[in-house]
Amino acid sequence: MSKSRLLLVEDDIDIANMLEIYFGGLHYEVDIASRGSEALDKTRQRLPHLIVLDIMLPDIDGYEVCRKLRTQTRTSHIPVIFLTQKDERSDKLQGLELGADDYITKPFDIEELRLRVYNAIARSERESLTEPHTNLPSGQLIEDQLRQIIHKDGWALIDIRLNHFDDFKEAYGFVASDNVLRFAAMLIGEIVDEYGTINDFVGHTGNDHFVIITTEECSWSIRDNLKERFSEEILTHYNYLDRQQGHIKYSGDGGAPEQSPVISISIGVVSPSEYEFTDIREITELASDARRRENI
Repeated sequence: MSKSRLLLVEDDIDIANMLEIYFGGLHYEVDIASRGSEALDKTRQRLPHLIVLDIMLPDIDGYEVCRKLRTQTRTSHIPVIFLTQKDERSDKLQGLELGADDYITKPFDIEELRLRVYNAIARSERESLTEPHTNLPSGQLIEDQLRQIIHKDGWALIDIRLNHFDDFKEAYGFVASDNVLRFAAMLIGEIVDEYGTINDFVGHTGNDHFVIITTEECSWSIRDNLKERFSEEILTHYNYLDRQQGHIKYSGDGGAPEQSPVISISIGVVSPSEYEFTDIREITELASDARRRENI
């Protein structure tokens, strides 16, 4: 499993530094935010696998941070563990009512916090709620979003595939291919932030396949800008020779030499203005058909 990303939201510098060193030593990728607004910005820029959230913060409190995370489609699935000096039952209930996954009181046992963090991330992945490489919603969460929109108007599903990704993985290895997936997830998030709406949904069904649910009005700008930026920026993941020649060479089945183009992106878009949907499978199948027609 790739490194899990933790966002620690804590304004006490000593505690923040201690937790960063401790979880970094356990091979977590750790980011720190000292304010609630900073935590919300960092979460949207790069989704963490879990947030350890102090309640008492200098700008907005942890309850408000959690509420905003839970009401925004793209961050609603991220596990949250509250970390606080409060030990009142009413405070715990307030946090749990807002959708927090757990609650631990200062002074805390670091080993207990470690186990709670590990279990929350493992539970999310075990229930197929998120894709472990990108931490984007997967499986059940994507299906839930499709069920919510199927009888509504004005939406669009964008189906995205990374062409020749498996060939890249064969030639460059798992670490490099994981970096490509994270790059794709970050780029999709940036494009949706710029050209979509705050309620747009981004999912990763696995391997080379991503989806976006947005408005029909925004879908074409998202599609066009994503294709343009991806074709420019994917080249940074290749060595100089492969960039120059425009393809890669690798050993295929039985060690035979193979050649493959640079990764490209294909995108299909469907909306209820074009089709009448009765089942979520129809949405995904027609979106896949639209994407495949793009490559013909």
